[in-house]
Amino acid sequence: MSESDAQFSDREVRTTRIIAAPRERVFAAWTDPEILVRWYGPNGFTNTFHRFELKPEGLWEFTMHDPSGMDFNNTCVFKRIDAPGFLEFDHLKEMHFYKAIVTFVEVDGRTRIDWTMRFDRAEELAPIRGFIERANEENLDRLEQQLKGC
Repeated sequence: MSESDAQFSDREVRTTRIIAAPRERVFAAWTDPEILVRWYGPNGFTNTFHRFELKPEGLWEFTMHDPSGMDFNNTCVFKRIDAPGFLEFDHLKEMHFYKAIVTFVEVDGRTRIDWTMRFDRAEELAPIRGFIERANEENLDRLEQQLKGC
């Protein structure tokens, strides 16, 4: 672990997965709202997208609906988009405030996703770390299913 990694380890969740799809398709699944709306979120969740402006300082506003019928409003601001290799956005509300950093690396015709969620404070992440780690894995399971159907 580098010094930089150690500096953030108590306030980051890192999720890595190799997806059996080309990098351009995987990046599109993260940046095309018509695809993203179908898979983003943990198992059983659905989304309603209100605004999706894929540009620096563009807004992504959406409501996640959990299986019990609860709604969670989300607002994100895109910070950096380097297709097809890098995506960064700040998640500003409703419940969790973090920076998302997602890289897409081609590996023998497949794509390795390295997804980091960096919180401002370790105390904010600690009580929800287990949920987020599990939810991110479910998210990527759903992404893989979506890409098989494309």
